[in-house]
Amino acid sequence: MRVEIWSDIACPWCYVGKARFEKALAAFPHRDGVEVVHRSFELDPGRAKDDIQPVLTMLSKKYGMSEAQAQAGEHNLREQAAAEGLDYRAEGRDHGSTFDMHRLLHFAKEQGRQSELLQLLYRANFAEERSVYSGADEYLIELVVEAGLDEDAARKVLADPAAYADAVRADEREAAELGANGVPFFVLDRKYGVSGAQPAEVFERALVQAWGERPPLKLVEAEAAEACGPDGCAVPQH
Repeated sequence: MRVEIWSDIACPWCYVGKARFEKALAAFPHRDGVEVVHRSFELDPGRAKDDIQPVLTMLSKKYGMSEAQAQAGEHNLREQAAAEGLDYRAEGRDHGSTFDMHRLLHFAKEQGRQSELLQLLYRANFAEERSVYSGADEYLIELVVEAGLDEDAARKVLADPAAYADAVRADEREAAELGANGVPFFVLDRKYGVSGAQPAEVFERALVQAWGERPPLKLVEAEAAEACGPDGCAVPQH
């Protein structure tokens, strides 16, 4: 069974929702049969790379709230994250474009290190003091290397704005086609969708339901042929 997760590194509920989903998956009896694929979604598509501002300023402008209200929301998020065992800086974080991060995640996927890089990006954005949006890409390169990826190859990706750009945009178009207008958005075997950072219990029920409704394997009608089983292999008679 495949679970696809559309998310954005700038999304705090994606950070929390990932932890809740992973808690549910860890308790799922068939977890070894579940493939998890992370898909790209930008909350702020088209944002210029050099357009960086404090999170509180962004929240105030975007939602028409005071900075005090925005700060209260950040403190609430810190409590929600702490309940999942996650660190969360409620003050002093930046907000900016995540497009390059998504391009790097597609690069990491090709190398089999997507999950590792995603976790590091979340940690950097929500738990570390250093801004992941500034510093001429050097922080991103450090995270790429920490995830076990090649530094020179990653620098080439960042230097070429077209590298993996189509893959990011394809994910975003697909999210729209599936009806996702916010993240996190979880799709199980292209049959069930779960929207938002739901409690682990909701993810557990979704996994059980999706797994239980997988169609049984249908064998092609054919004559018996030699095969191996628990008792050994068939011995050729001719």
